[in-house]
Amino acid sequence: MKTKPIFLALVLLVCLGLTACVAVGPDYVTPAMDVPAAWNQSGLKADGEKQVAEAVDLSRWWRELSDPVLNDLVTDALKANLDLATARAQLREARAQRALAGAQLGPTVDLSTSATRRQSSEKSGSGATSELYNAGFDADWEVDIFGGLRRGLEAAEADLDAGMEGLRDTQVSIVAEVVLNYVDLRTAERRLTIAEDNIASLNEIYELARWRFQAGLVSEVDVAAARTELESTRAALPSLRTTTVEARNRLAVLLGRAPGELESRLSVSGAIPLADRAVAMGIPADILRQRPDVRAAERKLAAQTARLGEAEADRYPSFNLSGSIGLEALTLSGLGSGSAALYSLLGSMTAPIFHSGRIKANIEKQDALLQQARLAYQSTVLTALEDVENALVAVTNTSERRNKLMQAADSARETLQLAEQRYASGLIDFLTVLDSQRTVLNLEDDLAGSTGELAAAQIQLYKALGGGWSHAPEQENHRNAS
Repeated sequence: MKTKPIFLALVLLVCLGLTACVAVGPDYVTPAMDVPAAWNQSGLKADGEKQVAEAVDLSRWWRELSDPVLNDLVTDALKANLDLATARAQLREARAQRALAGAQLGPTVDLSTSATRRQSSEKSGSGATSELYNAGFDADWEVDIFGGLRRGLEAAEADLDAGMEGLRDTQVSIVAEVVLNYVDLRTAERRLTIAEDNIASLNEIYELARWRFQAGLVSEVDVAAARTELESTRAALPSLRTTTVEARNRLAVLLGRAPGELESRLSVSGAIPLADRAVAMGIPADILRQRPDVRAAERKLAAQTARLGEAEADRYPSFNLSGSIGLEALTLSGLGSGSAALYSLLGSMTAPIFHSGRIKANIEKQDALLQQARLAYQSTVLTALEDVENALVAVTNTSERRNKLMQAADSARETLQLAEQRYASGLIDFLTVLDSQRTVLNLEDDLAGSTGELAAAQIQLYKALGGGWSHAPEQENHRNAS
């Protein structure tokens, strides 16, 4: 009797040793990133640029804009945005899938009990009544000799990592979108204020033209021209008001709220937020490692590499161990006796012989998917490099354009002031005043627009650098689940 447990132990040791064999299929190696040593546009300087490049906390980059209202909006969006909630649910799904893949490696044990009472026929038998009771445990285990299950676990773990990076990438996008829409709102408000100020100025010019016409100093043409310019400027107000309402509604949706719920919160106009210092650029390889979309693409490549190994394992035999141990007796009280014990142990092997090409086709499919994942990773890297280069040149050139517009607007205001004075004195005609006023309006509107464009370019740069995520609670949950 002593040889039975020894035999079982030897069987288990042999099986455990076999499962330590190298898994079939390719082992994943992180691909080397073929990236330049420095950014092409990193040396560009905007004309008049006085910013000094400094290290910025990319995980909270929006705080560089120094806008408390914006800070609160971003905080609320990170808590309540529906896309982020969906990404978190997908991460939970990936965790559960990883747990399922891990469970495939272990045995399954079930408890079973039964009680049977049977009476035979008096016509065909003795008519006696018999009973049978049993209770025990049934176990089954697939011995992962060729590593198919381990490859499945590798794929699930890589998918979980990709899900984490996907959540981070969603955070990056949501933060950038909130800030961009906030900039759109403040830009539209600024342009609306400029238009209203110019309407007030044009109204004064219109009244001046009417007074000079009534005094017989000018013709009615000056009055008509002044009124035309006044009404033309007023016509721009509705579209600007529409833009402000649309921006508020979009911000509300990004915060997981119904359109219109942020009206009171955003009722007070604010300045267009701008960062007052430049970002210190790291080397491209470091930036790529910071970007969640690149990290997610790399993890998806790792997952698909494991799936190819999982498919190749189907070409090899599979081994199963099953057994049971329990008690069986003709009476319920008899289950307690030592003679009621029973056990069984079964080892089986299944080898593929003919599957109509299914296994080969699946391997070919997984290999093609692996090639796609590799190309997707390379494409993501190139897109990331492009994003940064484009953002750098956009910040530089937009800053230069804004500086020039500021100088031009200052000069145009001085010209308008002189023109109004000379017109009041009868030294120049009215068209000169209107041209000067129109120039001021256009330049101030362009300046407000360029300020918004510069803010948007800064935001795109922060986003391109992979800013907007940190090792948040999701990361800790991921570690705890591992």
